[in-house]
Amino acid sequence: MAFTQSDLDELAQRYTDAGNSKVPENVAFFHTQSSSITINQGEPSVGHMGLTEMAAGFHADVPDLHLSCNGIRGAGRHVVYLWTFTGHHAETGNALNVQGWEEWELDDDMKVTSSLGWFDGENYERQVAG
Repeated sequence: MAFTQSDLDELAQRYTDAGNSKVPENVAFFHTQSSSITINQGEPSVGHMGLTEMAAGFHADVPDLHLSCNGIRGAGRHVVYLWTFTGHHAETGNALNVQGWEEWELDDDMKVTSSLGWFDGENYERQVAG
């Protein structure tokens, strides 16, 4: 099934709003019960519990995290969501400006069945350290 650009834009706005809600469960809501996300080839976070814990970890590290959508593109069920997050690291207080993307596989209800997330981890660590 192909989704219209309008459908994808609406999904991106709702997902961005969920990321900014400071409620980790709101991010997990966009995924199927058995969905997973793997970030930078790390260990996958699986299911709503794992996805909620992953989102909570980002908010613990960056309590004032603000997510912005830089675009969304689809090719059938495969979607790329481009993002930037800004905020300050909880321990160092250093400002962060991190760009990345998520590669989603969607079902017919536009729920994420799997996600690969990417950002420059070395750049993130440099920003954390100042």
